[in-house]
Amino acid sequence: MNATTFKTSTDPQRPIPWWRVPHMWMVVGGPLVVVVAAIITAFIAIEGADPVLNKADYERDLKAIQGLEGQARADAWIKLQPAHQARNHAASPLVPSDK
Repeated sequence: MNATTFKTSTDPQRPIPWWRVPHMWMVVGGPLVVVVAAIITAFIAIEGADPVLNKADYERDLKAIQGLEGQARADAWIKLQPAHQARNHAASPLVPSDK
């Protein structure tokens, strides 16, 4: 045996401390990793939450678009739909023309 081998206590009067037992870390390690990952995930979800949009502001902007015509109307629609436009250009109702 070399000096780096894990030493266990053979003396029944002197038990091994709980943190020195490898099987204990196998039992506790898995759930501990899951708890730490859940805390990190919760922190990311809370800090990165999207703001709640005000429905009254959206409806006001929607009514303002109804009075516009042509390119001004297209630009206003695009400003109201930034997530939709960024997510799926092919399905967006208005496609900006390249001039």
